[in-house]
Amino acid sequence: MITHLSGRLIEKTPTYVVIDCNGVGYFVNISLHTFSSLPETEGLRLYTHLQVKEDSHTLYGFVDKMEREIFRLLISVSGIGSNIARTMLSSLHPDQIKQAIASGDVATIQSIKGIGAKTAQRVILDLKDKILKVFDIDVESAVSSNTSKEEALSALETLGFARKQAEKVCGNILKEMPDATVETIIKEALKKL
Repeated sequence: MITHLSGRLIEKTPTYVVIDCNGVGYFVNISLHTFSSLPETEGLRLYTHLQVKEDSHTLYGFVDKMEREIFRLLISVSGIGSNIARTMLSSLHPDQIKQAIASGDVATIQSIKGIGAKTAQRVILDLKDKILKVFDIDVESAVSSNTSKEEALSALETLGFARKQAEKVCGNILKEMPDATVETIIKEALKKL
């Protein structure tokens, strides 16, 4: 199994990169999160997951081990293939996916294109215990930050802001200040909306 690649960045797009490793060019599929985290320099190191099927060998690249671990957990769920897992990691930050699964936030998982209610529930049911154990997340903090976010979102919706835009802003605020109160989230969101 190829666990990582180090080499020169030859080609870079939002969905894939080509890395030259001692004269061999590797085509590596990436998420938007990895794309936005790629360095501007030519030297590059990506952690990889090699998916072997009857008709293809496909490499997926990740900027850090945590994102790769979440990808592997996601593709272990029945009904989630590598493309949907990559879409999930492109739509939400890996930390948001972790928090959503740990706190049982079906709405956040379901907000991803291609994920229905049943699939979102299956992801949470299958992965909640694994996420809590692998990433050592405290259940109470995951649930309280999710509750604070939901309260802030409903207040912002009442004030007339679009849910999708408010959700993105609140998610960014919680990334910067994970222990923010509902009031703090609303105040910061109002500054940014």
